[in-house]
Amino acid sequence: MPEYAIVIAGFAVGLIVGLTGVGGGSLMTPILIFFFGIKPYLAVGTDLLFAAVTKSGGTLNLARQRLVPWRIVGQLCLGSLPAAAITLVVLHRLGPASPSVQSLMTSTLGVALLLTALAMFYKAARGRVTLRADVEADLAAATRARHWALPVLFGAAIGTLVTLTSVGAGAIGVSVLMLLFPLLPLPRIVAADIAYAVPLTLLAGLGHATLGSVDWSLLGQLLMGSLPGIWLGTRLMRHTPERLVRSLLSVLLAYAGVKLIAF
Repeated sequence: MPEYAIVIAGFAVGLIVGLTGVGGGSLMTPILIFFFGIKPYLAVGTDLLFAAVTKSGGTLNLARQRLVPWRIVGQLCLGSLPAAAITLVVLHRLGPASPSVQSLMTSTLGVALLLTALAMFYKAARGRVTLRADVEADLAAATRARHWALPVLFGAAIGTLVTLTSVGAGAIGVSVLMLLFPLLPLPRIVAADIAYAVPLTLLAGLGHATLGSVDWSLLGQLLMGSLPGIWLGTRLMRHTPERLVRSLLSVLLAYAGVKLIAF
């Protein structure tokens, strides 16, 4: 496969991540496996570090625009980082995950993504979600979950899934954050999802690197495309109609679900 095709794939996924917060593992891992013939264990490990670097660029851009709700990011990391560390310890002791376990996990996750996609498409078809007009001025209330433990527990679940499959931080993250923080505007939800995924995927990716599950040459080619892509995506995010973003997100989730079930 020509190198430029990998660079283009990296750019496309980076652009989608910047616009929606989705696309890291849910799109890149299936692309690497099905279109480029990369072995699954290498696809997962390489994609984790790809997501870490790509979303770092997006986070810096979003931070300059003051869109990142750091309080939410901290709560999510409080659960996701310890869970990722524990999962890595288990992987080191047991070796690479069993193919049957991986297949079961990705199939179950694929079904969950399809159901989430249907729910989000329904919301998009019904029209724009009504938000309080003063929500930007009252971020303290908008960033407060129904219970403080919910973001931590969600972070722990995602930390485990991402470490095992590289999928979950973006695809499921945006949808669940919408439920946990219903008053928060979509651009800030996407910003939170991108920002908290950086330390999570970096920790998980470095852990996989110690297992020999990272193709460094492939990673470099992907990043050549993804960094410009996510920069452009985050610049366009604030100018994209929220209904369009929700519709796009539902399509991406459905695509990821079908690929995961087929996997």
